[in-house]
Amino acid sequence: MHVIGAGLAGLAAAAALAGERRRPVTLHEAAPHAGGRCRSFLDGELGCRIDNGNHLLLAGNRAALSYLGRIGALDTLTGPQEAVFPFFDVASGECWTLRPNRGPVPWWILAGSRRVPGSAAREYLAALTLRHADPGATVAERLNREGLLFRRLWEPLCVAALNTAPAVASARLFGHILAETLGSGGAACRPLVPRDGLSETFVDPAVAMLRASGAEIRFGARLKSVEFGERGATGLVFEDARVPLGPEDGAILAVPPAIAARLLPGLTVPDAYSPIVNAHFRCAAPAGLPLLIGLIGGTAEWVFRKDGIVSVTVSAADRLVDMPAEKLAPVLWRDVAAASGLPDDPVPPARIVKEKRATFLASPAQLSRRPSAITPWRNVLLAGDYVDTGLPATVEGAIRSGLAAARHWADRNPIAARRAGNGVPGQTGRLVGMDRKQQRALL
Repeated sequence: MHVIGAGLAGLAAAAALAGERRRPVTLHEAAPHAGGRCRSFLDGELGCRIDNGNHLLLAGNRAALSYLGRIGALDTLTGPQEAVFPFFDVASGECWTLRPNRGPVPWWILAGSRRVPGSAAREYLAALTLRHADPGATVAERLNREGLLFRRLWEPLCVAALNTAPAVASARLFGHILAETLGSGGAACRPLVPRDGLSETFVDPAVAMLRASGAEIRFGARLKSVEFGERGATGLVFEDARVPLGPEDGAILAVPPAIAARLLPGLTVPDAYSPIVNAHFRCAAPAGLPLLIGLIGGTAEWVFRKDGIVSVTVSAADRLVDMPAEKLAPVLWRDVAAASGLPDDPVPPARIVKEKRATFLASPAQLSRRPSAITPWRNVLLAGDYVDTGLPATVEGAIRSGLAAARHWADRNPIAARRAGNGVPGQTGRLVGMDRKQQRALL
């Protein structure tokens, strides 16, 4: 099996198929490294290692945890023992913590100390209507955008999860996210972050596992075209070689949507995107600063505490993406300083990372352009966070797409099904690589 692209979707697909030397896999990656948009690197300007973005897992992200279990990286995650989400209102200086109860019955909305200050329990019930909204409805159309709860909870969650402003974000997609998180109880909402870095959690263990399983990994291998015959793909043409595809061979294209559309004739993919801006400040965080803080009413939206670094994420960042880094850094730092108690001057050394096409725009119109993992060609499958998984472009969505592609291939080949079924959602109820005690601790 050939997997094209070593981002999270491609790594997940390859790991599911190649586990324990049970399925020959060749992983091709155009870049000189794996990880795609989810990796760590040494930043020469800051003089330290940073993540190219900030990615948060929740304990209910079953596909991601299954993948980490398979590659032996579950112990690289850290996080609080309960579902706690600190917030800080930049304008008023008010602090509070959202604390869902562990079970699925949301009694926490009845407790003033657990919900958003100033909100009423009945206001939360409006979220139940999102999943059954008209396919063309937006979040802002279904929820009361004038209310305090919208400003302090629904809007920041929507922007963070969908990377799309509520005025254009799909109500149904946001409803699906809420059902898998807050709607599943605090046990599914406990935040988990990499203890050391994105590469140390998601990438390096996967590469090591694949190599130990006998998989071939080809870096610097850019796919130029796919050759087709009457029944499917017959060859993969790379810049340096042509790889023929025999009757039992297949390909999972885990590449960005625009590249997939170029390689596969007639493929419809999302064609509108939303940017993300991240800022990494080299400084020592104050003792007791939480792992993450949601900011309301400022320019920065989420603050992440790391070892020697304080990072900021701004999603749906159209208003910021063209601002020069030297002007953007002090604006974002002021919010960090207000939330953390650090001085706002001088601004610590900073690295601004801008991704103008970070994710597809999660609007109703763009959702209708998401393709299935299955293509018209019998031996070609798709994976990537833009593929229709029912989730937005998140770590969980990317990994779920890779596992789904592996499952589809295994289903078409009985031998592969027996060998690669473990760890693919729908094949087993357990998280691969975890004993039951570990499962209970995470979930």
